Amino acid sequence: MFDWVTDTKLPFGKVMQLVIEFLQKYCTTWLFDPLRIGIEKTVGGTSWLLTYPPPIVIIVLVVAFGWWRHRSWGLCLFIFLGCLFIWNQGYWSNTMKTVSLVFWSAAVAMAIGIPLGVMAAHRPKLYAVLHPILDMMQTLPTLVYLIPMVALFRLGAAPGLIATLIFALPAPVRLTYLGINSTPTALKEAGESFGSTKSQLLWKVELPHAMPTIMAGVTQCIMLSLSMVVIAGMVGAEGLGVDVVRAMGQFNIPRGFEAGACIVILAIVLDRLCRTKGAH
Repeated sequence: MFDWVTDTKLPFGKVMQLVIEFLQKYCTTWLFDPLRIGIEKTVGGTSWLLTYPPPIVIIVLVVAFGWWRHRSWGLCLFIFLGCLFIWNQGYWSNTMKTVSLVFWSAAVAMAIGIPLGVMAAHRPKLYAVLHPILDMMQTLPTLVYLIPMVALFRLGAAPGLIATLIFALPAPVRLTYLGINSTPTALKEAGESFGSTKSQLLWKVELPHAMPTIMAGVTQCIMLSLSMVVIAGMVGAEGLGVDVVRAMGQFNIPRGFEAGACIVILAIVLDRLCRTKGAH
């Protein structure tokens, strides 16, 4: 009775293929290739910067940063031992490549997400448009948009970084929006009564009040970026994700556990370093 539903298939897949082929033909030279080269040079340069000094130098700097942030001997000891373990297992170079990818993914996501969250908090119609888009970015399976990313940017760091950006971007947008919107009305009215402009109200009242929530968004953004390292490894982005993917392909159990343990240690270290002071 309902055969007519499948008798004529809508050419959705073919239309999307035509779109990708159009972009490859007319946008590769002036857009996708320069963007790909820029991403690879930026991520590669940061990786080189992190791997050029002896590992002990980076470890000491990270431990010192941890002490400056939290004044916790326990945290500093964990960072020191965790980094030594990564070094001992032979994954130091790939860990630094992962840190580079995570850093730039999270940095771009925050640079876009925080201003977007502020604008959405002051423009309800904008957030009404953004809301379903953010839902789609969080729920759409990553492998679905990796296919066009690889078609447009080829294998390497570029599709991995952009896929990570798409996955991590909703966190800073939503939490910035939540933080700005949660500013008490009485606090804003007090600022207005002293003659504050909208700009002064934003910088001196709303942002300071929303900062803990925004920082939670920053931490979540970094964790979401790190959770994408294996997916990024599937499209050729260098780092620990490649080791996990190769271990899966070769059914290499020791290598899989080693690379997985390094990712877990890195995640804990980054989470503790990025938390607000005193939040443990």
